This record gives sequence, structure tokens and C-alpha cells, in this order.
Amino acid sequence: MPRLISLHGMLFLCVTVFVLAPLAPCWSGEVGAIQLLRPLLVQSVPGGGVKATATLLFPGNPSVLHSILTEYRKWPELFETRMRMAQVEEHEDHVLTDLYISHALLPGEQRLLCESQALPGGGLVTDLKGGDFKQYHREWRLQAAGDGTQTRAEFELLVEPKTMIPDWLIAVAMERELNVHFRLVRQRALDLVTKGK
Repeated sequence: MPRLISLHGMLFLCVTVFVLAPLAPCWSGEVGAIQLLRPLLVQSVPGGGVKATATLLFPGNPSVLHSILTEYRKWPELFETRMRMAQVEEHEDHVLTDLYISHALLPGEQRLLCESQALPGGGLVTDLKGGDFKQYHREWRLQAAGDGTQTRAEFELLVEPKTMIPDWLIAVAMERELNVHFRLVRQRALDLVTKGK
């Protein structure tokens, strides 16, 4: 009986994603305005997990984008998915974040305990330390672009939650959510650049 309920739940999630996703707001024009230098590619990887890569151009120099990425307590504001930051521990060479995520595909809250470190050339790398994920690795590599008033950002994300939901379904949701994430990061960068003028 529990297996049957689980199967019905999976079927319901699949139908929900494919029926309602086209009705959700689309910001493809906004993402285009970000200037994707290398298109967002989201795919499942052998051995488990979903990997996303993209190269983007953001307004503001790398220090602007770095300041956004390292405002740990404000991370939930950069995502459409509901999140709450339970704790931030800042150490000399790294920061521990304890984040709880409420996602439509996953039951209840999922804990994501991570360690983040600044990259020497500019950017941030975040790795899994515990919680409800098998894998989590995120990198933002930043460098000045154009006349120094823009930032070229190499983005990479590998995620594998502890769930029976298939990777292909996670990939569908992740692609849409990352497009929104990039739009929100871009808007924050524009706000900071405008405020600094």
C-alpha cells in the first residue's frame, strides 16, 4: 500500500510539472538581458545528481557580485523557492551556513548544511557538509569584463537530494528555478550599481 501511494504521488508530481510549468511566469527575456555567454545546461550525471553550468555577464564589477554572493543571511531572497537561513557561522577562512529549503518536489523542509570559501581569483565555492542531500557543490568564478564595469561569471552547480524523485524531474525544476535565480541576482546587482552612482 505505501508503495502504491508513493507511485501515485510521483505521477501527480510529474503531471504537475508538465501541466503547470508552462503556465508559470517566464523571464526568458530577462535572462537574455543578463547576456548568457554560454547557455544554461542542466542534465543528470552518471552515478546520480543533476549538474548545471552557465556563463553569464552581470552588471557591476566582480566586487559587486561577490558582495551579493557573500550576503549569506540574504541567500533566501535570491531564490523563488521558499528557504530560511537558520544559522551563519563566519570563520577566518570559511563560512558555515545552515539552510532549510521547502520545495514542492520534496516533502517538508530539507536541511542543507554547507561550507563556503572565497576563491583566490574572485568568486565563491560552496560544498556540502551535512543535511538532507547526498551531493551539493556550487561554484561562482568571477572576473572583470568589458571596461571593468561588468562581471563574467562561470557558474556550476551539482545537486543530489536524498529522495526517490528521478533526476530528470529534478533537472526540469532546476532549470526553471536557476533562470529565476539569475534574474534575481542580476536585479540585485543593478540595484547596487544604481545606488553607487
